[in-house]
Amino acid sequence: MGTTTPPSDGTTAPSAVVTTSTPAPTPTLVPQPANAPAVSFARADLSRGSASGVTGTGPLVLAASGLVSGSYDDPYGQPGIAFESGSWTSEWMPVAFPFDELVASWNAETPATTWISLEIQGRGSDRETRFYTMMTWASGDTDIHRTSASGQASADGDVHIDTFKRAAAAAPLDAYRLRVTLYRRTPSTATPSIQMLAAMVSSPFKYEMPSPFDGSAIDLQVPALSQEEHRGEFPEYDGGGEAWCSPTSTAMVLGALGGGPSDDELQAFPGPDYGDGQVDHAARYAYDWNYKGAGNWPANVAYATRFGFEGFVTRLRSLSEAQRFIATSIPLVASINGDLPGFLFGKTNGHLLVIRGFDANGDVITNDPAAKTSQDVRKVYGRADFERVWLGGSGGIVYVIYPRGKALPPNVPGLPPNW
Repeated sequence: MGTTTPPSDGTTAPSAVVTTSTPAPTPTLVPQPANAPAVSFARADLSRGSASGVTGTGPLVLAASGLVSGSYDDPYGQPGIAFESGSWTSEWMPVAFPFDELVASWNAETPATTWISLEIQGRGSDRETRFYTMMTWASGDTDIHRTSASGQASADGDVHIDTFKRAAAAAPLDAYRLRVTLYRRTPSTATPSIQMLAAMVSSPFKYEMPSPFDGSAIDLQVPALSQEEHRGEFPEYDGGGEAWCSPTSTAMVLGALGGGPSDDELQAFPGPDYGDGQVDHAARYAYDWNYKGAGNWPANVAYATRFGFEGFVTRLRSLSEAQRFIATSIPLVASINGDLPGFLFGKTNGHLLVIRGFDANGDVITNDPAAKTSQDVRKVYGRADFERVWLGGSGGIVYVIYPRGKALPPNVPGLPPNW
């Protein structure tokens, strides 16, 4: 890739383009078996790709020259924010099967006065799609309001909050690339820092349930936090209760890993008058102003990584894959959808909870934030019941949050890697 595409804000990119000189190796893709869920996850190689106004091979930061000047109108705040920016575009990342959905992830630091924007582009059937904006993001909310973007529908697809979905009539896609733009307010000299960019792609699959259980009983220690104990708090961030299942689950995993906001951060927000303030903190700093909620999947993971963790969103193919993470002391946040016996509300059209273990029968031990009190959070759901609302509901979506540098379990041999 010897050229760069102008940033989506309409400014003109500088003519100087920095590219890597080493030829990219041809990826050796693991073939996709017809009898397995079509899921693939890949991290972009930050040492390759093309850059303009960005330097580094991981982390990526703004360069000393070649920056673009422009103005950003925050749709939920200040118009006319003067900035300078640079961008980096990954090489094309091939996929072993035609994919229908894509969820991007990022690990980044955005000091005050800085933010980033992440876009994706698909390729296949002798054409390239437009670039789609996945999110304009900052870890704080004093410079810009973090937001997904609506109104991007085209003949190729659309972005539904955190997920690119190929249009039903669109031709197949078999590759994608990522573009990140780094911004800072003028005249700041600060820079965002990008440690990781990745994406999960998938196609629909009909699961056979229940899956066999061939593991051992295990139950990780995860602090219990109830979303219902926060009902009515901070309506500007969607008001707690059912709306806060995702940040409550994220806060529980951070607690299990020994991280999260400091006492000083909690004193600043939400303040001393709120119990389990880490839940309120997560809700505020994962909040997506376009979605008008704190349930944006990659925004929750990006929030967690501000405390020194790594993380990403992917789909798992089975509870056996989930057990691989539990066995290495990594609890998972899972997305469910449907009727679940024992669930507080009986049925959900979208809910997040924590997988913390498995009992001797292979049933799923969870910390389910849909509980009236924290004492009621630990729940065991039947294996088949859980798979029906997890694999059958969200296609196996999980947040994987883990200590920086910790080795992840090995991927399943013979299948495209999905972490």
